[in-house]
Amino acid sequence: MVKILSFAGSNGSHSLNAKLAAAAANLAREIGAEATVLDLQDYPLPLYCSDLEARDGVPENAVKLKEILMAHDGVFIASPEYNSAYSPLLKNTIDWISRVRGEGEPMMPAFKGKVYGIGAVSPGAMGGYRGLVVLRMLLGNIGITVVPSQIAVGDGGNAFDENGALSDERQAKMLGGVVKELVETARALA
Repeated sequence: MVKILSFAGSNGSHSLNAKLAAAAANLAREIGAEATVLDLQDYPLPLYCSDLEARDGVPENAVKLKEILMAHDGVFIASPEYNSAYSPLLKNTIDWISRVRGEGEPMMPAFKGKVYGIGAVSPGAMGGYRGLVVLRMLLGNIGITVVPSQIAVGDGGNAFDENGALSDERQAKMLGGVVKELVETARALA
């Protein structure tokens, strides 16, 4: 069975992107994948600094996150938009995980050959779309295949129903399309 990991690039207690990550995981389960939702708040990391790494090594939480990523065939990231880019939390998490490499492993083993789907939710009309452009570029640069479909949900405060699903039928179909493409691609590559 294909294993999908879903998480938000934000850690706020009322994160709209955490809702999107959970909705994506539910859809993955509906189409036959095993899905796990991860909360980055459970894996705090210091701001990446080469001096810190040289002095203390890679933080234990970065090692744990690498292992979690490697145990999954595909990943869905719900990324908030911070000034037309992804969040510092998401970038810092990726930076630390990229530093974890076991003996004999290639560079960035948690990322190379993986398949990701991306989406965003924002209170604004563009739904975080601008941040997805640069996130797609970052992920591609570190060896990740990002499925072509993506979703940007505007008016995020009103986007979810009481069950955590997207309330707009068009947006729900878009998310379903991204998740289906992610699961099918992960299955083909597994």
